[in-house]
Amino acid sequence: MPDEPSLDPAVPALLAKVGRYPQHHGGLGVVRTLGRARVTVHAVVEDRLTPVALSRHLSRAFVRPTTGLEDPDALLAAFLAIGRSIGTPCVPVPTDDEAAILIAEHADALAEHFLLPPVPAGLPRLLAGKASLHDLCEDLGVGSPRSRAPADRDELVDAGRELGFPVVLKNRDAWTRLRTPAVGSTTAIRDERGLLDRFPPGALPPVLVQEYIPREGAEDWIAHLYCGAGGAPLAVFTGLKLRSWPPHAGVTTRAVALGNPVLAELAADLCRRIGYCGVADLDWRYDGRDGRYKLVDFNPRAGAQFRLFENTDGVDVVRALHLDLTGRDVPRRPQVDGRVFVAGHLDLPSVAAWLREEHRLPPGLLPVGGTERAWLSGEDPLPAAAETVRFLGTVTRRLGRDVRARTAGVREAARGKAALVRA
Repeated sequence: MPDEPSLDPAVPALLAKVGRYPQHHGGLGVVRTLGRARVTVHAVVEDRLTPVALSRHLSRAFVRPTTGLEDPDALLAAFLAIGRSIGTPCVPVPTDDEAAILIAEHADALAEHFLLPPVPAGLPRLLAGKASLHDLCEDLGVGSPRSRAPADRDELVDAGRELGFPVVLKNRDAWTRLRTPAVGSTTAIRDERGLLDRFPPGALPPVLVQEYIPREGAEDWIAHLYCGAGGAPLAVFTGLKLRSWPPHAGVTTRAVALGNPVLAELAADLCRRIGYCGVADLDWRYDGRDGRYKLVDFNPRAGAQFRLFENTDGVDVVRALHLDLTGRDVPRRPQVDGRVFVAGHLDLPSVAAWLREEHRLPPGLLPVGGTERAWLSGEDPLPAAAETVRFLGTVTRRLGRDVRARTAGVREAARGKAALVRA
């Protein structure tokens, strides 16, 4: 086990977020990794009983429930009020694209209370946008799945025909994914009928249609970075995604840290060329058809599974951020390979889906270099207990909805039969 890196305990940190996602293990990872390094950590939370709010490593919870529908000026005012309440300049760590964009675009106003990476103001919004990211990749010659951003239903159909079914649908932009979502999450559509059924006539919400890279011969890779001023990569990690939920499209439920020099250089070179500064979470898909890594997503903030990665000095990307912004050196050491990240309860349905589809045991069940669990921690047990309660509540509500829907269907069918009999 590496020694804890020497972070500056005089500079606090703030877990910064916009939107409602109380069961987010990435935010808990931020609180734990900085708290264990003796940094005072504050957090924006939805309520006092969110898992993060119950962590022993959290100094203060600011209950500021948001939806992302608020006026940006109101969100900015809330962050400024939190900064004044903390009373000393601190390091904000965003865990969603909207918070990262808000902070970057209002850096001048926030600089009085927060230590911020000097990222170009408009860059996080460009990178978080699926269509604008694709355009950037094409301009720079970076591999990217073929994509279209239709303006109306006719263009939607044309995009499906051009790219070939199945296609993948994504919410096109940050903010609009909360305000006018096109899909709940990344969604595969098998045919044109399914595409039309999903979007009835009328205004088309902001959506990206992306080619589906066949699973045969493909691999899903992750690159997490911290880049200093000018886009200089100070910490670069790569890993292989083993499973996700929903399958093949959702959040990572199990992954393994695995050094990939080719991918690491691709990710680092991209950040250098665009001058990206800060923490980044990049999703890549290796396409066996042409042997290229293709950038699927660029998240300009801490990723949910960032704790998968450490270097041999115990530095992850969030610790690298704090070290750099407080004027300390970021140790340039090799990453620890073989670490496995498991996202708690979400990995159970992903295992079941794998068994159902593949008829064999999934990879990564036996960790090689130790397991980083998203929730379970012997020295910080309350967040896992709170997550279990919330998870069971979510499952119960969904089962209840399914039962009610089926019951309503049975009753409707019975009424239809009765009407036929009477006729």
